[in-house]
Amino acid sequence: MKILLISDEEDPALWDYYRPGRLAGYDLILSAGDLKAEYLSFLVTMANVPVLYVHGNHNGSYDRFPPEGCDCVEDKLVTVNGLRILGLGGCAVYSGEKHQYTERQMARRIRRLNRAVRKAGGVDIVLTHCPPKGYGDADDYAHRGFEAFLPMLDKWKPKALVHGHVHLRYGVPRECSYSGTRIINASGRYALELEPENAE
Repeated sequence: MKILLISDEEDPALWDYYRPGRLAGYDLILSAGDLKAEYLSFLVTMANVPVLYVHGNHNGSYDRFPPEGCDCVEDKLVTVNGLRILGLGGCAVYSGEKHQYTERQMARRIRRLNRAVRKAGGVDIVLTHCPPKGYGDADDYAHRGFEAFLPMLDKWKPKALVHGHVHLRYGVPRECSYSGTRIINASGRYALELEPENAE
């Protein structure tokens, strides 16, 4: 499957200066948060493929005006063309606003998903807004990663964790790895080729 990963910054080539056919070939779009609802609604219309999203820390308006035609995967596991995708949006608490969590709160959210992961026989992609601690996060307080993600990756061993929150201009890598899982920063846009476990 060819997947378009997006987060944090709307790409002018996919919106303001969009040309027909620019999204051809993609099977799925995953948003890791902090994008305008109108942007996601535009992409789902132009690409005519599923758009799945989690909340970023600046997506409080999604509660009143969610992206039309798109599916929120917060705190659930969904399967698209055999690919198992689990959503855990939000970032670490730094200002007390919506979609911010303590380590304890995030660990609780993860525990609640154990049954769904077992039932699905595992998970291929974990879609988050915040990166794991020490893997693609930044030094400042607002952009630190979640330590709770590390034991989750050790246990579930997904093929990829896709996150946003930390813009590439902060000097972080586009991709790194932890315990066999690819950690991918979706800031702006990035193309990912990934096949489900049971692909022929």
